[in-house]
Amino acid sequence: MASTMLWASRAASYLRISVFHRGFSTVLKDLKYADSHEWVKVTGNAATIGITDHAQDHLGDVVYVELPEVGAAVKQGDSFGAVESVKATSDVNSPVSGKVVEVNEELSSSPALVNSSPYEDGWIIKVEMNDAAELKNLMDSEKYSKFCEEEDSKH
Repeated sequence: MASTMLWASRAASYLRISVFHRGFSTVLKDLKYADSHEWVKVTGNAATIGITDHAQDHLGDVVYVELPEVGAAVKQGDSFGAVESVKATSDVNSPVSGKVVEVNEELSSSPALVNSSPYEDGWIIKVEMNDAAELKNLMDSEKYSKFCEEEDSKH
């Protein structure tokens, strides 16, 4: 695992990606995070959504991802799908409100992408946001890292 983290750090450095290391989980600096462990990457009015490295680490090996239909409405804080692992099934909540414009079809045949690449290949949906002001309700990387540390210390 240490060699994986070293490789990831070197890759992040090479790609000029800022990362915070928190235990074995990675938190990317330029994303926003929900307290239910989803991340959102915003580009203009488009939001790409997935579950965090922390969430996938706690879930274990993901074996199935329930995806919504393209065109479905999602609301901030409400469930739009689920991730099933060998340990548990967990709802996936939307960190923003809007309309689903794309789903990651790769997850149907390769759900483990959520484990191996939670912030890149393992994204779940893309949403056209209704209200960018909702982003104020989410955490930045530092706050999310602290949130995870506090949550883990309670268990």
